Amino acid sequence: MSGAAARAPRFFSGGRILIELGVTPTMIQPVILCGGSGTRLWPLSREHHPKPLHALNGSQTLLQETAARCRGVAAIGEPLLVCNEAHRFMVQSQLERMGAKPKAILLEPKGRGTAPALTLAAIHAVTSDDPVLLVMPSDHFIRDRAAFQRAVEKGAALAQQGHIVTFGIPPTAPETGYGYIRASKLNSIEAFVEKPDADTAREYLASGHYLWNSGIFAVRASVWLDAIGSFRKDIFAACERSYRQGKRDGAFFRIDSATFGACPSDSIDYAVMERVTAEPNTLHAVVVPLDAGWSDVGAWDALWSIEEKDEAGNATDGDVHLADTRNALVLAQSRLVACVGMDDVVVIETPDAVMVAKKDKAQAVGKLVAELKAAGRDETLVHRKVQRPWGSYDGIEKGERFQVKRIVVEPGAALSLQMHYHRAEHWIVVCGTARVTRGEESFLLTENESTYIPPGTKHRLENPGKVPLEIIEVQSGAYLGEDDIVRFEDVYGR
Repeated sequence: MSGAAARAPRFFSGGRILIELGVTPTMIQPVILCGGSGTRLWPLSREHHPKPLHALNGSQTLLQETAARCRGVAAIGEPLLVCNEAHRFMVQSQLERMGAKPKAILLEPKGRGTAPALTLAAIHAVTSDDPVLLVMPSDHFIRDRAAFQRAVEKGAALAQQGHIVTFGIPPTAPETGYGYIRASKLNSIEAFVEKPDADTAREYLASGHYLWNSGIFAVRASVWLDAIGSFRKDIFAACERSYRQGKRDGAFFRIDSATFGACPSDSIDYAVMERVTAEPNTLHAVVVPLDAGWSDVGAWDALWSIEEKDEAGNATDGDVHLADTRNALVLAQSRLVACVGMDDVVVIETPDAVMVAKKDKAQAVGKLVAELKAAGRDETLVHRKVQRPWGSYDGIEKGERFQVKRIVVEPGAALSLQMHYHRAEHWIVVCGTARVTRGEESFLLTENESTYIPPGTKHRLENPGKVPLEIIEVQSGAYLGEDDIVRFEDVYGR
């Protein structure tokens, strides 16, 4: 055996070896990278409720499907997640609902790309057992779970030997939206190739030597640290410092914001994989074919391609009525959507936005979102219904000096003890039981009862019951923004 497989991997810090590891791993550690935003799936995907946290093809969200498809792989552990701090409670809640018990949830203060995210995960995971890290984006679709698990077991065996393994998708079309991998017959990687134009993509497909780049990897924790320490010592040093200065916060591990802010942005491909390919004597990168019905669901046309369709090629969800319409994707969340005489279109309806596009222009939605964000439109950030660690609220109506919300508080949950300077609140209980703190008072409200919270009054809403508490809140005042909240106590550490 030669190259990386022959030597013990090293864990670098500023050129100084900290740990020497050579133990055969006994566990595969799933690492789920949950940092993407999915702007091309707007208006469903928003900055504060991104693509991985939505169910696009079935009842489970993409994050839940990613965690679930690992179950059944031999010697696999519970997932380790790296996610944006702003999404931490939704990530935690979705994993709890599917019965997953994550090894850890690492919170990135800022997005810095997949290379720093994997480096943080590897620093957290590296032990004397040196697990194989199965690195997966949280927002992909894979139809054939059994085929995925077979490929993972094959890739993990190669990773145990010290190889850096990526999984390549056998192409089914001359796709211009994916990067490609050129591989030899022995599955050695010859080159990573950028997204091609249409003619080049057809050449790649005809040659039989190219695979789509899935962004899924298997690598021993210490091998990755060895590689990133060799090729991008600046990334490794920033990640090591920010991790060491981080702290545990309940179910989460907070990466230090100040030191991580200095970390350069880069992807796994650019930071390591392309350099390994260019210097094969340093480390050995291999590709394992993954023929499992994969899609990155990167835009609405990709979702249409994996959805079940009717005889006219239409994929629909919600209250949809079609006439003389073919090859369309139509999703309705809150009302009837009717289409007449429309072919090859995408129509996405949410309670606060409707997006209509030709299917072959689906990639341009990201540019549209950038323009809306530059214009200060809140619809790029949040949905009308906003998730909170205690439940959710839905902005039903808003006008001059008033706002109406439907608030749902989960059993046993509580809002923070808080105060507003500029607004009063009226609460009406629709169902369930509310425990209300208002100034020095504390009392219960049940169905059809109400109370009034004057401006400048400390207050808290709790659900002491066993069923969800639903209230209607009517706000009135000169300023109704969410930043008019002064928190005094909060069990969620906000």
